[in-house]
Amino acid sequence: MPHRVFFLNGPNANLYGLDKSGTYGSESFASIEARCQRHAVELGLSLDFRQSNHEGVLVDWIQEARLNADAIVINAAGLSYSSVPILDALLAFDGPIIEAHMSNLWKRENFRHHSYVSKAATGVIAGLGALGYQLALTAVADLLKT
Repeated sequence: MPHRVFFLNGPNANLYGLDKSGTYGSESFASIEARCQRHAVELGLSLDFRQSNHEGVLVDWIQEARLNADAIVINAAGLSYSSVPILDALLAFDGPIIEAHMSNLWKRENFRHHSYVSKAATGVIAGLGALGYQLALTAVADLLKT
């Protein structure tokens, strides 16, 4: 049975690709999800790819992962910098957690330089766009093998 990974995306991730000149590039959220699903199959992972604009929904999914997932990849988006509830939920999860961001947070506004999610994360991948999402899945696959 393949390892199950929850890939959780926070507020506004569903808008990726709509602003072609924007920070997040031209690839749509649906295209990124399809790319991640293909890569997960190549890695032998079962991927549950989700997005919500609501903090409480993300907390519920993290709590659900405690029983139904072996690892979490999370881009909490703007909630990365403000959500203690997401941090607390992640700290209660026993498996690997990879924090993934499309943009390089340290090249952006100062308030983005601190992520609560990072306190719970096994590792962080940022600034590589959709490729970073694939690398996060590769990292999870390797971590689950050890």
